[in-house]
Parts: sequence; C-alpha cells; structure tokens
Amino acid sequence: MRIGNTEIRPLGGGLGCLLMILFSIIASITLTVLLNLALR
Repeated sequence: MRIGNTEIRPLGGGLGCLLMILFSIIASITLTVLLNLALR
C-alpha cells in the first residue's frame, strides 16, 4: 500500500494482513454478540 512516496507494508507480509482482517472480523462479531446478551 502506497501513500505518497512512502511504502506501508503490513506486519508479517500478506499473511499478517489476512490475520489482522480475520481478527477484526471475529472481534466485531464477538462484541456484537456480547452487547446483545448484555442488553437483554
């Protein structure tokens, strides 16, 4: 990913990028479920 002249590389290359995306999806699902349980 490039912003101007600086190259931004995700930690661990492509695999690290995939893991970060997976982690954020799982975290958001978990938070949603917890919120639903808490608000009952």
